[in-house]
Amino acid sequence: ILLMHGEPSWSYLYRHMIPPLIEAGYRTVAPDLVGFGRSDKPAKQSDHTYRKHVEWITKWMVALDLKKITLFCQDWGSLIGLRVAIENQDRFDRIILANGGLPTGEQRLSKAFLDWQKFSRTTPKFYVGRIIQGGTVTKFPRVVVKAYDAPFPDEDFKAGPRIMPSLVPSSIDDPEHEANKAAWEEFLKWEKPFLTAFSDGDSITRGTEKPWITHIPGAKGQNHVIIKDAGHFLQEDKGPELAEIIIDYIRKNPR
Repeated sequence: ILLMHGEPSWSYLYRHMIPPLIEAGYRTVAPDLVGFGRSDKPAKQSDHTYRKHVEWITKWMVALDLKKITLFCQDWGSLIGLRVAIENQDRFDRIILANGGLPTGEQRLSKAFLDWQKFSRTTPKFYVGRIIQGGTVTKFPRVVVKAYDAPFPDEDFKAGPRIMPSLVPSSIDDPEHEANKAAWEEFLKWEKPFLTAFSDGDSITRGTEKPWITHIPGAKGQNHVIIKDAGHFLQEDKGPELAEIIIDYIRKNPR
């Protein structure tokens, strides 16, 4: 099971999900994206591009020779993970998409997301822990806020979190427009199991699961779920419940 985090979190996000997945007998890996968590942190925002992140995760996956992968992806973990999966289909058996997507630049971005893009570029101080707290229903104890802040001792370490929102394709002139459009064309032929697990409390992605359910062949007949009482970072709000959804999904869709 490959767990892909997004922006501006790190694999700490999956601490409530990894133990039950391992207990169920599944090898579970949760990488930190470059610029996040315990991974290296390029100092310049220009060091980060969408394509580089796809390439970095692909090289990491190949180096570990991961196969028969069940991908669980959320936020930027989906923009990267879905590209990696569709470009390396022989390595992936199933996909679970949660509060994420694969924008081509043709869709209108929500006002909530446009506000987030502007904030990430312009705010003098980028408080990672507070931002993640703002995307959950659960009230964090101080130790959790500190854990999300820990990978970023000061603003110099935050090039990745600051630039990633602006790398989401927002027009057909985006450098990744064609690649994501091609990926969508491939997903329209994807017959392996595909499940969506979105939350009811995410203003950024609410409702965007519908095209996947409608158009992806592998999504037909799956038990797509809306997670109640959860925000954008649903792994924090409903981690154990998500783990059970993953386990049930794998067992009902053997490969």
